[in-house]
Amino acid sequence: MKIGVAGAGAMGTGIAQVAALAGHKVVVFDPFDNSLKRSATNLDNDFKKLVEKGKLDQAKAEAVRSNIIHAADLNSLAGCSLVIEAAVELLEVKKKLFADLESVVDPHCILATNTSSLSVISIAAACKHRGRVIGIHFFNPASIMPLVEIIPAFTTDESVPVSAKSLIDSWGKVTVMAKDTPGFIVNRIARPFYGEAIKIYEEGVASFADIDHAMRSIGGFRMGPFELMDLIGNDINFSVTETVWKQMFNDPRYRPSITQQRLFEAGLFGRKSGRGYYDYSEGAAKAESTADDLRLQYIFSRILCMLINEAADALYLGIASRDDIETAMTKGVNYPKGLLKWADEIGINKVCDTINKLHGDYQDDRYRTSLLLKKMASENARFFS
Repeated sequence: MKIGVAGAGAMGTGIAQVAALAGHKVVVFDPFDNSLKRSATNLDNDFKKLVEKGKLDQAKAEAVRSNIIHAADLNSLAGCSLVIEAAVELLEVKKKLFADLESVVDPHCILATNTSSLSVISIAAACKHRGRVIGIHFFNPASIMPLVEIIPAFTTDESVPVSAKSLIDSWGKVTVMAKDTPGFIVNRIARPFYGEAIKIYEEGVASFADIDHAMRSIGGFRMGPFELMDLIGNDINFSVTETVWKQMFNDPRYRPSITQQRLFEAGLFGRKSGRGYYDYSEGAAKAESTADDLRLQYIFSRILCMLINEAADALYLGIASRDDIETAMTKGVNYPKGLLKWADEIGINKVCDTINKLHGDYQDDRYRTSLLLKKMASENARFFS
């Protein structure tokens, strides 16, 4: 099967590598020569590292690498059975690309968008045959992260999600099905990990280091929210937050923060810019937590309960199944355990009490308890038996 990737950035390059390793011939299309050259160089380096680490022998690496070609001509995607778009996150750019793709691919070719925050159906609207369009959302780096969200739109033909899931599963990825709503599963449910952490900081309750330490030491998270935002890039994280908030009609649950906006405006994107919430310049002192155990527990409980509330609401609204929600959060953002299982462990009544107290203190609809959690608390129910 011939696979097309439209966009030669880091994500597109990673997807191309995954598809080639699964045995496909892959065409990476990009209209910019510099992007194509950078993608080819990065792939050469990646395959070299795979050989050095003993994951591939030299002959196999060369054979797989030879199955990936780079092209600046859109017509090179003719004959593909699947084209995955990995272009910049701008709706008009994606819509034009999809309209152009329809003119060169076969009628049976599935057209997929790798968008992380735009609606799949709005992209599909650019096509004459909208039934072939679906979301296939990889996580960065695509060659390493196991999770892929499969997102059918209202107009997607019933057979397309089945075919897409089967194919991506065969690539060794873990797939979950998500409704075409803002943020899908991961980027929707994970918003409080960042947003509530920033709010705690803005209130003067704790420092960046305190909050990160609480989530690592008590929660077992690999990284705290500020460390993770600096790694992702505050430009990317702020953009996703703002997009989800706007698409949710300014729902206060997803409200962006002034703090992150100011970092974004100043170009303090995190590790890639040398400074974000932390200073990464040579010789900079490492920030250390000074919070006591009581404060650390408060931080952890508040952020965790908001995450659980978001996961419960995603289940209640049919964004995804219970098991797919758990899989998405553990495989997509490496949470130490599924949020719904975590709710069972600490007690759904306790989660409701924590959120209800926050709502009482702030009188802010940001802290509205999920109707599903309320119902389960009243029935003394659990997510898992």
